[in-house]
Amino acid sequence: KKAMESLAFSEIQAQAILDLQLRRLSALERQKIIDEYEGIIKLIAELEEILAHEPSLRRVIIEELEEVKKEFGDARRTEITDAGTDYSIEDLIADEEVAITVTKSGYIKRTPVTTYSRQGRGGKGRFGAMAKNDDYVEHLFIASTHAYLMIFTDDGLVYKLKVHEVPDAAASARGKAIVNLIQISSDRKLAGVVPVREFSEGRYVLMVTKKGVIKKTALSDFQNIRSNGIIAINIDEGDELLDVVTTDGSKRIFIATHNGFAIRFDEKNARPMGRATRGTRGIDLRKDDIVVSLCAVSADDSEKMLSVSERGYGKQTPISTYRLQSRGGKGRFGAMAKNDDYVEHLFIASTHAYLMIFTDDGLVYKLKVHEVPDAAASARGKAIVNLIQISSTTLVSWMAVAFVVRSVAVTCRTYLPNGNVLSASSDQ
Repeated sequence: KKAMESLAFSEIQAQAILDLQLRRLSALERQKIIDEYEGIIKLIAELEEILAHEPSLRRVIIEELEEVKKEFGDARRTEITDAGTDYSIEDLIADEEVAITVTKSGYIKRTPVTTYSRQGRGGKGRFGAMAKNDDYVEHLFIASTHAYLMIFTDDGLVYKLKVHEVPDAAASARGKAIVNLIQISSDRKLAGVVPVREFSEGRYVLMVTKKGVIKKTALSDFQNIRSNGIIAINIDEGDELLDVVTTDGSKRIFIATHNGFAIRFDEKNARPMGRATRGTRGIDLRKDDIVVSLCAVSADDSEKMLSVSERGYGKQTPISTYRLQSRGGKGRFGAMAKNDDYVEHLFIASTHAYLMIFTDDGLVYKLKVHEVPDAAASARGKAIVNLIQISSTTLVSWMAVAFVVRSVAVTCRTYLPNGNVLSASSDQ
């Protein structure tokens, strides 16, 4: 009765099964196995025949695909297009700030910003630049690995290089020659290196030559720079491009000269020009004078200017000391030239900035900008070597000054021959 209930057998079916002898049941199971075996043998023979005969194989494939189409041939819910996702090398590179150094002879490298950690006064310095064959660090600034470097040469050409393409090297390494990274002539001198994240509208490139010619061009005009460079400014015979900065169009422009004169005028007095143009007069130079420094600062007169002489004397002077003039004026005498010592650089003295002093033996020293004393515009200032308590013999008479900003925009620099580098970097 339990079997009838579980297997749904009728009483007659159940009785017929009970009447079968055990040997008959075994015979039925044996016959089932034999039939299954013969069926498998037959199927194998049919499949081998299909595989051996290509037309038969194609026919079977078509029939089976038709069955699949009949069962699953509903409308497609996903859209298939030819468009693919474009990836750039920047997607695989971490976006981080690095310190870029460029030497006088054109060697470039990048190092982590932590390499230049601050030291106290009187420290032994950190070995940060290879002093070789009178070479020394001439440019120092902070840039993002996703930014571009706009590299300007003294003949007015500009080249473009991605920051992540700059070789990553140790602090003591010399780096790699720029001529091996971009198509620049080996006899050209670097006038400026400007890091740029985007070639956006509303920003400008400001250039100055040794003879006081200034030119402003929209940054967007430099979006497409060929591998062999493009013209940034037309240079007069006997003149050369000296320095380059970026601005937002609302800055005050400072130009300092070798003989101690400085002019401050509103950037709006310099109208934007196309790339292949000469520019206009920025300062009316006196006889035997040349421009040594260019700076773009805010209109806030509460800031101070930090000036440094060739012999390493430094001072801070209120910006208001340099009255606002019209572009093209002769400027104001802002630093006393004594004992054949002349102005080498002028830049904004941020209270959160550091001076970075590169010596001829490759050491790097750091000094808080606020440790440089205040002085009148006509005063000489105090010797930087005394402030960092190192021997004056470790510094040569010519030095170059760089102002480095962590926001990637470099606002002030100067490039003079035959000397070490004194740099200021933002700590913000």
